[in-house]
Amino acid sequence: MPRQMIFTREIVINTTYQLVKKEGMQSVNARRIAKELNSSVHPIFRHFKDMEELKKVVYEKIYAKYQEYMLTGIKEEKAYKKMGIAYIKFAKDYPEFFKILFMQKTDLNAENFVMADKVGDDVIRAGQKLTKLSFEEQKKFHVKVWIFTHGIACLVATKTVEFSDEEISKLLEKTVVEMLMGYKMKGEK
Repeated sequence: MPRQMIFTREIVINTTYQLVKKEGMQSVNARRIAKELNSSVHPIFRHFKDMEELKKVVYEKIYAKYQEYMLTGIKEEKAYKKMGIAYIKFAKDYPEFFKILFMQKTDLNAENFVMADKVGDDVIRAGQKLTKLSFEEQKKFHVKVWIFTHGIACLVATKTVEFSDEEISKLLEKTVVEMLMGYKMKGEK
């Protein structure tokens, strides 16, 4: 009799994570994961009370991957720009993850959406080093920068437009400087 494969909680999570990476969260159901495991659905429900619990754990793993990208940007010179580039790079490298985190319907306005992100304060503080604005002023300015950066990231994630890394870098730097000049000239505080 062949030996029965034992699927750990981590194997179920990683299998689901890889499935979501390729096909998005809509592909996640017990039968589909079992097929990927070449098993029945039993290992899934041995480790998770339901599919919502598994999806939540996978969502947290996806968010941790995003944070990893963003936190590498904050450690570099020109951190504000690097974090914008990291945001777009995440969208390029993990389009399905980006769509799950940043392209879903919410009831939040732009400022609350930005501030709901756990790395939001870090991004704003990095921006303050560039702009010399107060935290509250930088928060308002950053929402505008985020809308611009998010637009590029969405174009990249959906493969609507192709940008080279150099194009993204120049576009972010030039546009943010122009936005800052306009912001300070108009006194949008």
